[in-house]
Amino acid sequence: MKVTSIIAATLLCGTLAMGGEQFAMSDADRALYAELLENNPAEMDVEWGGELVDENCGGDAGLAKFLGVSEAKLPAYIAGFPRYIKQFDAVLGIDQVMQALMAENGHKPFKLSSKEMFAMLAYAKSLANEEAVAIDVNANPQMKAAYKLGEEVFMTARGGRGLSCNSCHSADIVGSVLRTQPLPDLGEAGAGATWPAYRMTKSSLRTLQRRFQGCMKNALLAVLPIGSDEMVGLEVYVTTLAKAKNKTIAIPGLKR
Repeated sequence: MKVTSIIAATLLCGTLAMGGEQFAMSDADRALYAELLENNPAEMDVEWGGELVDENCGGDAGLAKFLGVSEAKLPAYIAGFPRYIKQFDAVLGIDQVMQALMAENGHKPFKLSSKEMFAMLAYAKSLANEEAVAIDVNANPQMKAAYKLGEEVFMTARGGRGLSCNSCHSADIVGSVLRTQPLPDLGEAGAGATWPAYRMTKSSLRTLQRRFQGCMKNALLAVLPIGSDEMVGLEVYVTTLAKAKNKTIAIPGLKR
């Protein structure tokens, strides 16, 4: 990381210091986290998402048919998202696929930023629980291009403070504490495998792209729209980091 980026990140943080786990949570937060691990509130969102998929997408069978795979192979297929979908000639997230399926079934698609779509995405990804992250950025030129775009978004400094995703998640800054949270190695943390997740500080279910938006807002960067090519590319890049660490899908996650 360039020295100027470290300085910029420090200015952003207000408090950026190397620290141990003791800085990550208060005792009360730590106790609540342990409790929620046993009873994740987002499980209710996953259940609701399943009902919405039944109503709008024809359930698991309807989703599998739309994707051109057998229902038995659906979990492994979902573990490979975001992926290139030939019928749309684009690299898409599962939420975008379900929007298209809703339209085909005569329903008005939920917005990608809606709580309904967050729940449906959580349900769909939960079908792949315990599957290894299977994204393949070498599968075709479109996936290679999406990965390259995502890497560019991750690495490119933007905004008046000249910050990028890499400013807080490069190998030489991981472990520093920002606003009481240790900055994670996104691959080791399995970010691409554990969102959608229940976020304690927001008391609600959030998706990976929604989390990206929160980071961009906090860093005073122009916030990219959920579902944009840049945001899907960023998800491809971060999910590939999880694959490199041999992570498995575990939805819903639990995040501070």
